[in-house]
Amino acid sequence: MNILLISANRQTSPYPVYPLGLDYVAGTIADKHQVRICDLLAAGHDELAAILEEFVPDVIGISCRNIDNTDYAAPVSFFAGYKELVAWLRGRTRAIIVLGGCGFTMMPQVFLRETGADFGIAGEGERFALLLDSLTTGRDPAACEGVIAPGKEIVPPPPWPGMARRSFAWDGDGGGHHQYYLRHGGMLNLQTKRGCVFRCSYCAYPHIEGGKHRLFDPAAVASEAKRLEAAGAKYLFFTDSAFNSDIEHSLAVARALRQEKLAIPWGAFFAPLRLPDGYFTAMRAAGCKHIEFGSESLSNTMLQSYRKPFTAADVVAAHEAALQAGLRVAHYFLFGGVGESRQTVGETLDNLDKLRQTVFFLFTGVRIYPATALYEAALAGGQVTAGDSLAEPVFYRPESIGLEEITALVHERAAGRSNWLSGSGGSQDETTAQIHARGLTGPLWEFLTK
Repeated sequence: MNILLISANRQTSPYPVYPLGLDYVAGTIADKHQVRICDLLAAGHDELAAILEEFVPDVIGISCRNIDNTDYAAPVSFFAGYKELVAWLRGRTRAIIVLGGCGFTMMPQVFLRETGADFGIAGEGERFALLLDSLTTGRDPAACEGVIAPGKEIVPPPPWPGMARRSFAWDGDGGGHHQYYLRHGGMLNLQTKRGCVFRCSYCAYPHIEGGKHRLFDPAAVASEAKRLEAAGAKYLFFTDSAFNSDIEHSLAVARALRQEKLAIPWGAFFAPLRLPDGYFTAMRAAGCKHIEFGSESLSNTMLQSYRKPFTAADVVAAHEAALQAGLRVAHYFLFGGVGESRQTVGETLDNLDKLRQTVFFLFTGVRIYPATALYEAALAGGQVTAGDSLAEPVFYRPESIGLEEITALVHERAAGRSNWLSGSGGSQDETTAQIHARGLTGPLWEFLTK
């Protein structure tokens, strides 16, 4: 069959993110089917229309990466865009339309109801292969594990049992949508593992990828990194939920990258855990340049509420160790979870001054997603009901302080500090594009470091 895979993401803030998931889906099905990828960041509707006419797909898979921008100050839902895309496709093709991706997995029936798509894939996109096998043999796709049909009971599937096989968009003729990313920041991405062993109260990662690590072979990761470098990447970003959630594996990956003599810099999300001496020195020796810490709070009360496996002191220690190794460092902080108060907000804001030479991304409002402990707390507190779709952004509201007051406190403390950034930064898209046009690559926050 002819299979068209569409990346529906159009967000470029804080920088364009390559649709890695579709490479894995393509790698799973390309030996049995003709596959094309259309990335809507790299191509417009005219190019998509031409593909529909020339390629005539039998099945279209749409990757729904996010539900919204998770920004309380300026919330934007992406559902309207997904609905418009499916309606536009319905007017031009008779292909079966299948949704997937992280966003879809968080609320499958809401997506199917809102868009009118035929099926969806919950969890890892490789299960798309099972759906296609059913279609080719005349069986009911909805009977497959992880395939969701309208009205079907949602049973989270186990992790994909096969090996992850990535099919690069530039295989063959050297072309493909990756060129867009090379022109806009030069950043491509890869994974070192799937699954998340942390149990953060607000996060759906364990629901999406599973709660246990599935580690990729470090040598294979390093080989893929060299292949991305050969394809023209100027910077690599590892998309693991936390690169160092398995400390020994991350060190093994670093050793493999060094052995492969990777020549381009890279970065990743890290948890500010208690780490062995020399850990960040090993990362630097392997080419790491940027550390993005998901610190979330510097109040131990809130770190416990968020179910974080570290303390405020651990955050400071990890920060200093990364700086001592010569790395650029940024932190993400989140205000407004269960138990937040004026005192805990003040604790975090006061303690931020202990972190030097860095950038802070400060978010007020914790988005409520299904299948999280935060959702259960909101349900118990009457902030949501079991029948709520949560398609539009809904944020938890702590009992002791309002989100508006938190926002005012954060803005007051951040005033005049260019390295304290509030919200999703959507207004910075034009600036980002201009900087990329000057040839600068990778994360741009390092230029704000103070």
